[in-house]
Amino acid sequence: MDDYPLLNLFWTMMWFFLWIMWLFLLFRIISDIFTSDDLGGWGKAGWTVLVLILPFLGVFIYLIARGKSMTMRQVQRAQQQEEAFQDYVRKTAATSSEPSVADQLEKFAGLKASGAISDEEYEKAKAKLLT
Repeated sequence: MDDYPLLNLFWTMMWFFLWIMWLFLLFRIISDIFTSDDLGGWGKAGWTVLVLILPFLGVFIYLIARGKSMTMRQVQRAQQQEEAFQDYVRKTAATSSEPSVADQLEKFAGLKASGAISDEEYEKAKAKLLT
């Protein structure tokens, strides 16, 4: 293998990326353990100890035992975040405290057309809005 330094580089990169993927998986599982609502304190402690003491075996057992519910919890969290974001956008968009100039002009034109204000009052209001 020493005759092929490029191949050595390839293998080193492959092992490095596999190690990084392993760390991502391990952190994802640990975060799922702590954010899981259906596990009690002892269950969380047991899974954490298993995953940290016997990492390969613990991760594989966790994925087999709780992999499907792990995905469902992630989807549920994403939906809750999306709903919270949409609710925030609706609240923010609905709370425009001041009507626009066009809306106010339309209101004054309606009052003028109904006879509630005179032409002179309409022109004063319009001049005041436009300045």
